[in-house]
Order: sequence, then C-alpha cells, then structure tokens
Amino acid sequence: MAKCDICGKGVTFGIKVSHSHRRSNRMWKPNVKRVKAIVNGSPKRIYACTRCLRSGKVTRAV
Repeated sequence: MAKCDICGKGVTFGIKVSHSHRRSNRMWKPNVKRVKAIVNGSPKRIYACTRCLRSGKVTRAV
C-alpha cells in the first residue's frame, strides 16, 4: 500500500547499524496520503506521496 500512484515511489530497503555496529535490515516507507483527485476528468481516491501533492502534480477534487 505504501506506493504513490503518481510517481511510483515505494518502500526502499537498507541496513540499520547500531552503536555497537550490529547490522539488521530495515525499510523506509514514503509519506503517502489517500486523497481525492481528478483522474481522467472524474474524481477518484488515489494514494499520492506528499512530494507530488506539494509540487502540484495532483489536482485535488473538492
């Protein structure tokens, strides 16, 4: 679910390193909001990341 419908941004994986340098897997999730937007001329609920909302790639429906 943590995937932007506009730009396709999803989770990324990496390694968490503790103070004693023990390594374990972790993931970063994008800041995705469920918004009502205009898609192909009709309002629809989509998942959009806050970067797309802020940059104006999403036209919000009222």
